[in-house]
Amino acid sequence: MSPRWLGRCPECEEWGSLVEESDATAASGAGVRTVAVLPAGAERPVPITAVDPVGATVRSTGIGELDRVLGGGLVPGSVTLIGGEPGMGKSTLLLQALGDLARRGVRCLLVCAEESCEQVRLRAQRLGALSDGLLVVADTMLPNLIAHVTENEPQVLAVDSIQTVFDPESPGTPGSPSQVRACAQQLVRLAKDRSITTLLVGHVTKDGNLAGPRLLEHIVDTVLQFEGDRHHALRMLHALKHRFGSTQELGLFEMRESGLFDVADPSELFLADRRLEATGSVVTAVLEGARPLLVEVQALVAPTPAPMPRRSAQGLDAGRLSLLLAVLEQRAGLSVVGADVYASVAGGVRVNEAGADLATALAVASAHVDRPVASDTVVIGEVGLGGELRQVQQTGRRLSEAARLGFRRAIGPPSTPEVESMVIVRCATLSEALAAAGLVPGD
Repeated sequence: MSPRWLGRCPECEEWGSLVEESDATAASGAGVRTVAVLPAGAERPVPITAVDPVGATVRSTGIGELDRVLGGGLVPGSVTLIGGEPGMGKSTLLLQALGDLARRGVRCLLVCAEESCEQVRLRAQRLGALSDGLLVVADTMLPNLIAHVTENEPQVLAVDSIQTVFDPESPGTPGSPSQVRACAQQLVRLAKDRSITTLLVGHVTKDGNLAGPRLLEHIVDTVLQFEGDRHHALRMLHALKHRFGSTQELGLFEMRESGLFDVADPSELFLADRRLEATGSVVTAVLEGARPLLVEVQALVAPTPAPMPRRSAQGLDAGRLSLLLAVLEQRAGLSVVGADVYASVAGGVRVNEAGADLATALAVASAHVDRPVASDTVVIGEVGLGGELRQVQQTGRRLSEAARLGFRRAIGPPSTPEVESMVIVRCATLSEALAAAGLVPGD
């Protein structure tokens, strides 16, 4: 027997003696299939129109900005992961939400795996989150945690944090990838089986990713990123993943002594301390999710004898700043060679979109020629490598927000739409924008 045709038989050494034959056993078994039978009590497929939508209704947390990001509130049986750097206020936000839910009759259980119950009680007193409906337990063992849930039957479960929970039946030490994954999977299963709204606090790594690394994002239903500058009071909440709604919303909070407070008008907050007619200062409108925000871009250009001038960016992409400086020199004739350039966004906001390109370039030019941009002017637009100005998404919404705050003039690309009570100056190139702002060198 040979698995393939051969001209000469290796046994008898005769030529042309091999004949092809089919395996009757294999042929007879080729069509046999094992029929699987669903066990008794197993769920069976149903038409989607027959599914009861009540299980997906949301429960408000009582915190306006948090509800905005969550699309109205928390969904029963959902698992939400809240990530952020230490000191951002994750535990504060969690405790305020649980306290409000408990006051409205929702049974809540907080597993504080990093702090004692006494520490949590002191924080809750400071935040005004004390309520008999909020149960607290300090425990790190996963079997004990599940037993607490079984005994108390909470409607909302919060674990602060998932990295400190330990499952003795899983390999690894607390916080290791295997432990984090195993504990999170069991908590997700618990939430789905008992329809418990579950909130998990997760730390971030030094690279800014959710610790694990990134092991939890595909397991949970919602991933919230809580961020900000610890030297500023502003905190921002983004939804990186949300199975029950949009990820385009942004929540803004102000950190105070008595906790986190919703920011009703963020643009006014960012521009409250702006110094009018200051050189190197330009206001632009950026889009955070679906929310337009007005922020101040500042720049400082200082001569230096160093052979390699410094380029520093805070709240802006450093690579984007270097690109804009090159475009200013090559396409607009404004060179900052031999000078240190510092650019930042006031208020601790981080801008990651190209819509702030033109504002950054004009701020650098304003600082270089020592002339201010008119205080009632807002600047919007992306700058291309050829020095051309390009449109950005939802320019009309951005300009409407600027008009609401009293800005009466806007500089932007040729496609900039008309906005009531605002003069639109349309420029095709960066050079034209410099001229419109009165920042042409030598004029």
